[in-house]
Amino acid sequence: MRVGIVIQETWSFFNEIFEEVKNNHEATLFERRTVKLPIYENRFNDYLLHRDFVQFLKENDVVFFEWASELLAYASHLPKISRIVARLHRYEMYMWADQINWGVVDKVILVSQAKKKEFIQRFPEHVQKIIVIPEAVSLSRFHSRIKPFNGNIGILCHLTPRKRVYELILAFYELVQLNPNFTLHIGGGRHSRFGDYYEALHRLVSELGLTGKVIFYGNVESPEEWYTKIDIFISNSYSEGLQLSPMEAIASGCYCLSHCWDGAAEIFPPECLYLTERELIERLNHYSNTSDTVKQAAIEKLQSIVRERFDMDQIKVRVRQVIEEVGSSAAN
Repeated sequence: MRVGIVIQETWSFFNEIFEEVKNNHEATLFERRTVKLPIYENRFNDYLLHRDFVQFLKENDVVFFEWASELLAYASHLPKISRIVARLHRYEMYMWADQINWGVVDKVILVSQAKKKEFIQRFPEHVQKIIVIPEAVSLSRFHSRIKPFNGNIGILCHLTPRKRVYELILAFYELVQLNPNFTLHIGGGRHSRFGDYYEALHRLVSELGLTGKVIFYGNVESPEEWYTKIDIFISNSYSEGLQLSPMEAIASGCYCLSHCWDGAAEIFPPECLYLTERELIERLNHYSNTSDTVKQAAIEKLQSIVRERFDMDQIKVRVRQVIEEVGSSAAN
């Protein structure tokens, strides 16, 4: 089967899935061409996009869009040529979903039950096209290492307001007034759209007198090594699709706590969820005061959830099978 792949945003969630599809089918990546011209540049590039996309659709039995964003919105308003499968993670729901002609999309993969509920509320006529397949972690890349508890709290994310790192620093300040043995490790670099947020985080640490207690790492190139520093990983966002970094941290042997963003309960048991900063502080103190045996049992409980629900070796096959099912229905 000929499978076209369209991906314009990050490959962070897609590398293993692409290899799975490529190893089983004739897979081709769409390459968007642009040229620089002294005049009519936009018009000519629009012409190229239209011509190349129509040809790409004709050449493939199924076209898979890793992000339900700009290029899916464009393709969905072209004449129906090939079958289309799209994966919607999170941000597309708020920036692109209303611009997509879902009528020509044959199957929509959503990454959580929470996003499924939201999609149905907005596009109820397409409920039969939905399948939920969660984000996944490579358990061969991220694996557990037993280590002594040293009070190292970590967060790894884009440093943007949605991740609520500022609020985490404020909560951490309250925590160390009660227990000075904690250290906060922040992985993530300056975001191009939120440079002021990056500066505000550093200023807040200085103003609170936390220099030395809060460590900034910038962009983390080898997260599998970075997680070995961390005892308790925090997901403090107000909105996620199904966040990957907590899964990686858990697989790497970290305990994990999460704010109650919509969908967090699909990863975490109730004892790992919090709503307020006070609840977060209570959970951090409670975990730090338990025995090593209790700590290890709590980590293993989380790891069993990740192994059963979010193993990339299983998820990549499920995605491939959806593509195959859509392709088979076209052949019939």
